[in-house]
This record gives sequence, C-alpha cells and structure tokens, in this order.
Amino acid sequence: MLASETCKRDFCLLADIAATTELERVQALADILQEIPRVMDILRCIRDLQIRDGWLVSGGIYQTIWNVITDRPLDHGIKDYDVIYFDGRDLSYEGEDAVIQQVQSALPDLGELVEVRNQARVHLWYEQRFGRPYRPLDCAMDSLTTYAARTHAVAAQLGKDDQICIHAPFGLANIFAMRLVPNYSQPNPETYAEKAARMKALWPELNVIPWDVSAASG
Repeated sequence: MLASETCKRDFCLLADIAATTELERVQALADILQEIPRVMDILRCIRDLQIRDGWLVSGGIYQTIWNVITDRPLDHGIKDYDVIYFDGRDLSYEGEDAVIQQVQSALPDLGELVEVRNQARVHLWYEQRFGRPYRPLDCAMDSLTTYAARTHAVAAQLGKDDQICIHAPFGLANIFAMRLVPNYSQPNPETYAEKAARMKALWPELNVIPWDVSAASG
C-alpha cells in the first residue's frame, strides 16, 4: 500500500495534538483499518463468534498503521495478532483453549498468527512467567493500562453495524507520530527495551523515548 504525499501530510497532522483532535485520530484509524482485509477478518471473527468482551489489540493495529505510513507491506514485522477477551465465568486453561480453537478454526488462513488470551485469568500465570505479580483485571480494556509502552495501548472492536470502535487510554498521537513512549504503571524496563530494539530494527523511522528510571520510581 503506497502512502501518497497527501496521506503523508495527513499523518503528520494526526501526530500533532495541536493540529487535530483525538476524535479525528480515532476516525482516521478506523478508516484505515476498514481497508485492511486481514484486520477486518479478525474483527469479524471476534464479533461473529460473540467472544465475550473481545478485542483486537496492540501490534496488529499500530504496526499495521506504521506499515501504511512508511509504505511497507501491510504484514511487515507483525509476528502475531493479539486477541483479548474477558470471561470471569471460566478461569481454566481449558476454557481459554476452547476459545483459541474456535478462533483458529474460523481463521484457518491465519492459524497460530492469532494469539488469544482471556484477561480474566492473566494474574493466575503472569508471576510464574515474568517474575512479578499482576493484579486481577476488571475487564479486557483494563489490561491496556499495563502494557510496556503507551503506544501499544490500542484496541479495536467491530460492532453489529460494521462500525469499528477504537479504545486507546493514552490516545493515538504516538502511533501516528511513530513514537514509542514508556508506560510506568508496571516495572517493565527490560520488556520495553527488548520490544523497542525489535521495533526500531523493523521500522527505523521509529522514535524511541528511553525508559526514565527516575520517572518510573516516582
């Protein structure tokens, strides 16, 4: 997908919080996603399977936008598409796995590229895997506030009217600016550095804001 000069100017405006409103950024993001077949297939799958509080989040969204901005192939650098949901009625791995199998059966062309996780049970395994506790979440969108970078915190959901709902607790300007900004709600400097290095290698245009130890401790 080629970004025209007009589009590039528009992206610069969308990156500028003084030039455009968050509502304009939300609409621009939804308009772009509507034109991405793979993203729309996943959003329709989440809706049609009626996955409880289900959303496509993070890299499958912001990295797609970076590929549009930089005129790269739409799947460049995207190692998976994260689908999250929240179902506190069943915290078992077996319950989560049943949803995983449903999604994979509905999206056979994507297979294991789609990673599905029940956010209601993350606190049960997070500490064993990452070495630090994780509070129980209240809903799927509560998880966005814990991501290593504020830029990662974006979600999309398709309504019955085929309109895309966007949720971004820290706003969308950083995505359009191709700027990676730390999120200090979790002590994640190692994770942030690892992800930043990977993304900088894939998108050299990316502006990485370093992790500020003093800001994190404050």
